Amino acid sequence: MIQLPCPWCGPRNVAEFRYSGELAARPDPATATAEQWRDYLYLRRNPRGWVDETWYHTAGCRRFFRVSRDTVSNETRAIARSGATAPVDPTSTDSGAPDAGGAR
Repeated sequence: MIQLPCPWCGPRNVAEFRYSGELAARPDPATATAEQWRDYLYLRRNPRGWVDETWYHTAGCRRFFRVSRDTVSNETRAIARSGATAPVDPTSTDSGAPDAGGAR
């Protein structure tokens, strides 16, 4: 069984997640050619070894997150919440949502 460590929910069976693809730099919509868009949307490197990926936790918190995964062993490292620049501790209890404080 392969487990992915969700930054919000902790380690879970990979069946709870949807693979969203390798991380790739998005072309500038104002200047990108049709070929650049095709490459961005459809072409992937599919290397053997460590790959930065995006996953979606469909059966849990329903959030996107980034992970580095070894495509040979399925070992994972460097987990980060989507949009974050630094890895996060998957055992953290921080939800990542802004604190509502006393708002009612």
